[in-house]
Amino acid sequence: MEALMAEYLLFATERYALPILGPLASALQAAGHGVSSLFVAGAAGATLPPPVRPVDVRGAVALRPRAVFSAANTVPTFVSGAKVQLFHGFNVEKRSDQRGHFRVRGLFDLYCTQGPLTTAPFEAMAREQGHFAVVETGWPKLDPLFREEDADARALRLRAHGRPVVLFASTFTERLSAAPHLADAIAAEIARGERFWILTLHPKCAPALFERYRAMAGDSAVFVETEQLMAAQRAADVLVADTTSVVSEFAVQRKPVVTFRNRAPKPHMLDFDAPEDLRAQLGLAFAPTAALANAIADYADAIHPARDGRASERVIAATEALLAGELGTLRRKPLSSLYRGLQIRRELGYWGRAAR
Repeated sequence: MEALMAEYLLFATERYALPILGPLASALQAAGHGVSSLFVAGAAGATLPPPVRPVDVRGAVALRPRAVFSAANTVPTFVSGAKVQLFHGFNVEKRSDQRGHFRVRGLFDLYCTQGPLTTAPFEAMAREQGHFAVVETGWPKLDPLFREEDADARALRLRAHGRPVVLFASTFTERLSAAPHLADAIAAEIARGERFWILTLHPKCAPALFERYRAMAGDSAVFVETEQLMAAQRAADVLVADTTSVVSEFAVQRKPVVTFRNRAPKPHMLDFDAPEDLRAQLGLAFAPTAALANAIADYADAIHPARDGRASERVIAATEALLAGELGTLRRKPLSSLYRGLQIRRELGYWGRAAR
């Protein structure tokens, strides 16, 4: 009975974490738990719908949550409860493993992995280091992709008036971003009116890019914010992107993806280098070969085989198993975690006592 009516904390440092944490908040509330959110840095001021309660740092400490679910690289170690990593994206090989997706910072007790390609490396590190557990749960962000279509996705498709729908999404990393290079080609496609375009950009993209893409909205295009990204992915038939992790999210639906100068192109992508080739690549995407369809399915099964929309429930179950001692005894965190804990205190401006 200890887990019933417990308090849980959601932690984020960027707005793109909201679609990850939202489905988990709903699952926690459906189970009768209290849910609060601590959103800082780039996520400061963002909220999830009530009854999720926003708290400040001192409020988070006073809450004494049973667990803290983080969709960021860090987590406030001075807040009580199990520290659970949910990830803020798939491994899209933007950086080396040591600096990117597979970096272990000594802050988390449990890693809830998305699929075999992430699970296997983390399980190997867990066996070696021993201070965290790993459970393959699937990713809460994708839960809405496999449930009944929501009103936002239906509304986007209605705006297409029966035309095929293309989603454009881009990373903010300047050397990898397609947004500056494809703007003219996308504007030309929108002007043709043959397909309906949903446009979105990473929240960290330059303001000038936002202005340029928002200006393309009209009868054949709409610009949507990060919070609408999941509805946009459900509504679209094809994705045009670069090295953003949206490529992997979209492919999980078994839909074609067209990538511009992807850092590590794979068989499931239609990758191209020249902006003037966009139209031809779209033609291939809307008439995929059997080989391409099979490559997309194989990749989807490797990164996120779960298609039941219940990753959030599995995250909760894995957390309870950790707290019950069912995932084994964890070793002490490495000394490096103490330094990182001090860094987090400084960033959050909290020097009070840690909760027990």
